[in-house]
Amino acid sequence: MKDHNISRRRFIGSTALAAAGVAFASKSTFAASLFQAKPNSKINGVQIGVITYSFRSMPGSAEQLLQYILQCNINAIELMGQPAEAFAGMPKRESGEDMAGYFKKVADWRASVSMDKFKELRKMYNDAGVTIYAWKPNALGAKNTDAEIDYAFNAGKALGVTHVTVELPTDDAQTKRLGEFAEKHKIYVGYHAHTQATPTLWDTALSQSKYNAINLDIGHYTAGTSSSPVDFILKNHDRIMSMHLKDRKYHDGPNAPWGQGDTPIAEVVKLMQKNKYKFPATIELEYDIPKDSDAVKEVIKCREFAAKALA
Repeated sequence: MKDHNISRRRFIGSTALAAAGVAFASKSTFAASLFQAKPNSKINGVQIGVITYSFRSMPGSAEQLLQYILQCNINAIELMGQPAEAFAGMPKRESGEDMAGYFKKVADWRASVSMDKFKELRKMYNDAGVTIYAWKPNALGAKNTDAEIDYAFNAGKALGVTHVTVELPTDDAQTKRLGEFAEKHKIYVGYHAHTQATPTLWDTALSQSKYNAINLDIGHYTAGTSSSPVDFILKNHDRIMSMHLKDRKYHDGPNAPWGQGDTPIAEVVKLMQKNKYKFPATIELEYDIPKDSDAVKEVIKCREFAAKALA
C-alpha cells in the first residue's frame, strides 16, 4: 500500500507538472504570437503592396485575405470592395431575385449602413500590421446614386485609405462628378486603365479636379502602347496615387510570370527608389498560376522579384 501511495503521488505530481508545462507552453505560444514580427514590404524606401484581387482563386473573406497577406509578408494593400462589404453585412441576392430589385436593395443598404464594421475591419488589419491605402468598391459608376458614392468615400475614410480606385469612365461627366465628391471628402480617386491607356488618356480627368488622380497599371500600359511606362511615370508621378505591377508583352500581349514579359518592372521600382516616389507599387497577380502552386506562393515570388530589384 505504501509503495502504491508513493507511485500514485508520483503520478499525480508528474501529471501536474506536465499540465503546468502544457499551460506554460500554450501561454508562451500565445505570448509569442502577440510579439510576432509585423509584416514589412517597404523595401529600401519603396512600398510594395498587393491588391486582394490577386487572391481571387482562393476563399476570400476579409479574415482569410488577411492571412494570405501576412503569409506574403506584405504590410499595405488595395482592398477590393466585395470582401469589405460582405464583412459589413451587405445583403446577398436571393434566389430568383431580379437584378434591378437587388441593386435597389444594395443601394438602400449603402445609403444607411453604419461605418462601424468598416472601422472594425481596419482595426483588425492594422493590429496585424497591415494598412489599407486604397479600396475599390463597385459603387462609383454612372448608374450609382449620389448616396452610394458618398458611402464609398465614407467607407474609405473608415478603412483609412488615401484613395478609392475605379476603372476610368469613358464619360467625362462622370470623372467630373467623382472629382467633386472626392474634393468634398478629401479623398482622391485613382483612375485605372487597361490597354486603352495612352500618354494622354488621363488628361481630362486630371484637369477637372486636383482630387482626380492615376492608378497606373504598368503591365496594361506596356501591352496597350507597346512601349515603356517610364516616361509617363516621370511626367505624371505627382498625380499617381498607386501603381499596379504586372508583366505583359507588347502588342496587347498576354500576362506573363514576372521577368518573362516586356514590362520593365525592375526598372520602374528602381526609378521609384531613386526618385523617392512615395506612392505604393501594388502587386496584381494576373498570369496563370501553375498547377503545383497557388496565389499566395505566386505573390511571394512577385514580392521576391521586387525585393531583388531593390536590393
